[in-house]
Amino acid sequence: MIALAAGVRVWLAAGVTDMRKGFDGLAGLVQQRLGQDPFSGHLFVFRGRRGDLIKILAWDTQGLVLYAKRLERGRFTWPQASDGAVALTPAQLSMLLEGIDWRMPARSWRPEMTG
Repeated sequence: MIALAAGVRVWLAAGVTDMRKGFDGLAGLVQQRLGQDPFSGHLFVFRGRRGDLIKILAWDTQGLVLYAKRLERGRFTWPQASDGAVALTPAQLSMLLEGIDWRMPARSWRPEMTG
């Protein structure tokens, strides 16, 4: 699992990305498609056309880091939008990496009402 420092945001790039891209190609997409700074320390997540491969680009203060994960079965859940970005919480990123639908998770407990 990827440990996230306080204040780090996770951005999911909507649409499909050419998974042949490496550090420079993905950093360019972060700037052009998402309008973000790839050297900000935030995580930028991309998915390929088949849906079984994701890449995560991050800056760790010394250089760019590229994580990749391929599911042997199933597909990563992705937004329907063809462009833009979706912000995820660290918990949603964990679900995404496990192949779980992070959009509508069901709680097994009921929140207590205060007041």
